[in-house]
Amino acid sequence: MELPLDFATLRLIWWGLVGILLIAFALTDGFDLGVGALLPFVAKTDEERRMVINTVGATWEGNQVWFILGGGAIFAAWPFVYAVSFSGFYLAMFLVLSALILRPVAFKYRSKRPEAKWRSMWDWALFIGGFVPALVFGVAMGNVLLGAPFRLTSELRAFYDGSLLGLFTPFTLIAGLLSVAMLVLHGAAWLGLKAERGPVADRARMIGTVAGVLSIALFAIGGLMVAYGDMGFRITGALDVNGPSNPLRTTVEAVSGAWMDNYGRYPWMMIAPALGFLGAAAAVLGLWRRSEPLAFGGSSLSAVGIISTVGLSMFPFILPSTVDPQSSLTVWNASSSHLTLFIMLLVTLIFLPLILLYTAWVYKVLWGRSTTQALRSNPDLY
Repeated sequence: MELPLDFATLRLIWWGLVGILLIAFALTDGFDLGVGALLPFVAKTDEERRMVINTVGATWEGNQVWFILGGGAIFAAWPFVYAVSFSGFYLAMFLVLSALILRPVAFKYRSKRPEAKWRSMWDWALFIGGFVPALVFGVAMGNVLLGAPFRLTSELRAFYDGSLLGLFTPFTLIAGLLSVAMLVLHGAAWLGLKAERGPVADRARMIGTVAGVLSIALFAIGGLMVAYGDMGFRITGALDVNGPSNPLRTTVEAVSGAWMDNYGRYPWMMIAPALGFLGAAAAVLGLWRRSEPLAFGGSSLSAVGIISTVGLSMFPFILPSTVDPQSSLTVWNASSSHLTLFIMLLVTLIFLPLILLYTAWVYKVLWGRSTTQALRSNPDLY
């Protein structure tokens, strides 16, 4: 059957769509994670902590839809990537899911008893549910840049040779701390928009400023390590962008500094790292000047820039292999079939706009600051 879009175009579209879903998760659930990580430090009294929790309490469940959509899109569009990453990084994913499971439990049980010790325990559970996923997601991105220790057999069976502790290296820890700083900055900017002006907003502004400066510094350090460190992969053989999905048909070699190739080939890609730096600087300026829209807009642009930098630097690689570069997974050799990608695109074009419209409507209805006065008049709030 002749399809209106060729195989290469569909592969490229789905690479972009998966990236958009991951960015959407970082922009929405990202400030939830940032607020959770900030909770014990910006709110000192029970009333203040309830106010902070209520800035995300009404929308955090909907924000996690983007995480589910991202995982589902990888499963359907890039089955090789899903098989290798979700099996190889199984313990890390289990750690993330365990931390994320703490969030709904903490939201539900925190207000069941009035004792300070009881509520403090669940507040720290919310901190873990925010800090741990932010750290592990960053570590995972660092490992994607370094490459994963997996190999494919001639029957395309994947074998992973790594361990959980092996995921944590100096570079991946910098990537993890960058992720934490980026999301804490985003969470602080969100509190500026949603929390009542006062001590909580002032503390969030101070911590967010530090997080913004750290984001800039860690992003710069990570970029230097990528440019001059021992990492990078390059396709060296003939490339059939419309060919069947078989990673073993692609000739790949590890080349230090190869992740910088795309910036020489496509100078417009420099927009991504520029957004990462300028967005964080704008967010810091917004926090310092108490301009909530500038702070939140800047933190959002910074997250878009930092995540896009990883994807654009690696293109067309999705998950390279350190033990067998020939097994590396790329946009052109690891996708589902031509027909599968086309049908999924049609479904996405129908349902993604509906999700965006519903999300926008929810935020419009629930917009407004969380205040201590509202807590006193409505005891049913978190």
